[in-house]
Amino acid sequence: MRLTALALLLALPALRADEGMWTFDNLPTKKIQAQYGWAPDQAWLDHVRLSAVRFPGGSGSFVSKDGLVLTNHHVGHGWTQSVSDAKHDYVKNGFVAMNREQEIKVPGLALFTLLEMENVTEQVEKAVPAGADEQAAAKAKAAALAALVKEQSAKTGLDCQPVSLYQGGQVWIYRYKKHTDVRLVMSPEYGVAAFGKDWDNFSWPRHDLDFSLFRVYENGKPYAPAHHLTWTAKGIAFGDLTFTVGHPGRTSRLETLAQMEAKRDVTNPMTIRSLDRGRAALHAYAAKGEEQARQVSAQIMGIENGYKVVVGETDGLKDKEAMAKVAAAEAELRAKVAADPKLKALAGDSWTRIEEAVAQQKALARETFLAGAFRDEVMGTAIALTRYATEMQKPADQRLPQYRDEKGIAAMKQRLKGDEPPQAEQEQLALQGTLASAQQELPADHPVVQVLLGGKTPEAAAKALVAGTKLLDPATRAALIDGDPKAILESADPALTLARQLAPRLEATQKKQQALQAVISEHLTKIAKARFAVYGTTTYPDATFTLRLSYGAVATYPSAGTLAQPFTTFAGLYDRAAAWGPKAEEGSWELPPRWIERRDKLNLFTPYNFISSNDIIGGNSGSPVVDKRGELVGLAFDGNIESNAGRYYFDSRVNRCLSVDARAIVEALAKVYDAKHLVAELTGK
Repeated sequence: MRLTALALLLALPALRADEGMWTFDNLPTKKIQAQYGWAPDQAWLDHVRLSAVRFPGGSGSFVSKDGLVLTNHHVGHGWTQSVSDAKHDYVKNGFVAMNREQEIKVPGLALFTLLEMENVTEQVEKAVPAGADEQAAAKAKAAALAALVKEQSAKTGLDCQPVSLYQGGQVWIYRYKKHTDVRLVMSPEYGVAAFGKDWDNFSWPRHDLDFSLFRVYENGKPYAPAHHLTWTAKGIAFGDLTFTVGHPGRTSRLETLAQMEAKRDVTNPMTIRSLDRGRAALHAYAAKGEEQARQVSAQIMGIENGYKVVVGETDGLKDKEAMAKVAAAEAELRAKVAADPKLKALAGDSWTRIEEAVAQQKALARETFLAGAFRDEVMGTAIALTRYATEMQKPADQRLPQYRDEKGIAAMKQRLKGDEPPQAEQEQLALQGTLASAQQELPADHPVVQVLLGGKTPEAAAKALVAGTKLLDPATRAALIDGDPKAILESADPALTLARQLAPRLEATQKKQQALQAVISEHLTKIAKARFAVYGTTTYPDATFTLRLSYGAVATYPSAGTLAQPFTTFAGLYDRAAAWGPKAEEGSWELPPRWIERRDKLNLFTPYNFISSNDIIGGNSGSPVVDKRGELVGLAFDGNIESNAGRYYFDSRVNRCLSVDARAIVEALAKVYDAKHLVAELTGK
């Protein structure tokens, strides 16, 4: 009799619960030691922490003494796109700098290395006056934390950033070194970095060479980091212990059941509808020609990824068995709190208070969603300009906090100016999508719908506004920003006219939401304190796009009636390409020409991608995967489709981290890209 996949899985060594995105100050070393017979010491932790870097939206690491940085192709995609043009499409065709002089400076890209961390919870808590309500407490804490950040920034010269952990139960200041001279060194073709395109996204087995290389410079010379990761000499095998060192973006595992249910029933479905409209508009623009497709390749990749993520998260929230465990854990904590007089006084009614605030948030959800929708397109700029001008008319001490600091105001003005004139057609499509959201999500007689559409269709209204506004011109924006703010408030530009009508309504909605969020945040903090009292720091905080360590092993899982293979190889890449052919699904499995030409040079049985039980989520993309020697063995680039519910809970049976094997990277560099100089730099050979 054949064993079922579950029976096969149970026949393997006992599953390890490798859950957790742990902060570097609170790693469960005893648990790791018990599970794997080894745990990192402080020197090991310091080494991998100081080797890590944070990218905008992702992670990376120093991998040479000369400031070479490794990350994912998809983390660097937008930056690679930004230094490309119609004649040099480095996303489609790839790029290799054969020497330092050919490395391309990437304007605007900044990386961060975490040097120091300080727990300032006690100092912040002391700033709350006795008897303060939730909103007053939130304001007092925010002011105290801002003052500490400002003080430490001036004292250390580092980029100091506030960090809230355990739903506000702990407050830290993380101090970073900021790297602003970053250059593109190597990027493979999009066709092999994202082989299978969106069809294979979140799937396993995978065959993606999802990496790119950048270099940090300082004072015009390659930066010499104090720490960098050593490239593995022998690689890893099935069952080996692995660690990911990166910046998971956001989890909501410590939120209440009421918050999760609101996302399942209200906010996530709205987000899915909006993303669906946006992806349709971007694909329509890309279909107009090769240059249009190049312009929006990063946006399409991002929105398609985001769509699958939110759909997966929502499906996870609908999983009755998993959510029953979430509900049981909450009920257990509530019972322990109710049984302890001190904890009951602290947080006994906190779950109820959060439920009440969430109910009010749900009633405002559609209008709140629209208030946040105007970000990137021209109306986002118009609203931001209007708010800036309105605040700058007030005395400095009466402005909102972000409009008081001269340095912050200067940075805001620079962002509003922008670097390049936006593409009018792209702007129209983006605005059309937002207007369609307003039409679908709000009643036809809603004041915001009336102001936005004025009886027109979303397409007609977007076309008229984009054709009439001058805000797409950087020179016009610069003149408004550098001039008298009154000119913004008196301008007849249609985008600014519309913004003046919308801004008060959107701000009122945001203020209501902020007040409700203050209640939720304050009571989440009380619950966090109660959780500390009951469980201590045996739990980990939700992800906050700050540096974390997760651990696991190269591990299989039940899939499609069998067990998932732990590794793929270059042979599998060529097999999948041949099986589909180059024309299937708009070339989703078409290999770039040089990969066809160089096939015979490769060792086809080189491990290519692998899976492990490390707990990751978006933001971990580009995280180095290291072994117990602290050597780089892989590069995290995705999770399997089952891991998308990981925002709310971790299922050790099926959640898997997908990584590019370090051996595949050097094999490809040497034999496909003729980049032996980079192999020598990475491996020291």
